[in-house]
Amino acid sequence: MRYVMKQRLFCWGDDFAIKDEHGNDRFFVDGKAFSLGDQLSFQDMQGHELAYIRQRLLAWGPTYEIYRNGVVAAVIKKQLFTLLKCRFSVDVPGPNDPEAVGDFLDHEYAFERGGRVIATVSKRWFTWTDTYGVEIAPGEDEVLLLAATVVIDMACHGDRRNS
Repeated sequence: MRYVMKQRLFCWGDDFAIKDEHGNDRFFVDGKAFSLGDQLSFQDMQGHELAYIRQRLLAWGPTYEIYRNGVVAAVIKKQLFTLLKCRFSVDVPGPNDPEAVGDFLDHEYAFERGGRVIATVSKRWFTWTDTYGVEIAPGEDEVLLLAATVVIDMACHGDRRNS
């Protein structure tokens, strides 16, 4: 499934609108303004919270937790010491954790699991705004991967928010 993710400008906090490939509104990410660390609510269009994103304070490097139904579903951490490529680990319960690898500053990266690409993120077709496409392989957890994409945006581009 393909999605178009756009960060809303001129708002308090980090807000993202997510549309499907047909232009239908699918999800909304509501950033909590004036909170200690980043905190966001990932919601469906009826306002039901599907995931909650919280920045882990007092961690080495950018680290975020994604909660579902009050339980940690994933911990996303930027790996600090890598050669040549920037990487984010996505630690989920159980084996086969996904990893995001690529050019995060230009929104050109992929989520991989076991050497197989499970999602790609690209700003290639949306160079004039904070908008980018996310394509997720069938059978993958769309909410988790879209929430991880929001986290990577905040970790890599947090200095340009609300400007």
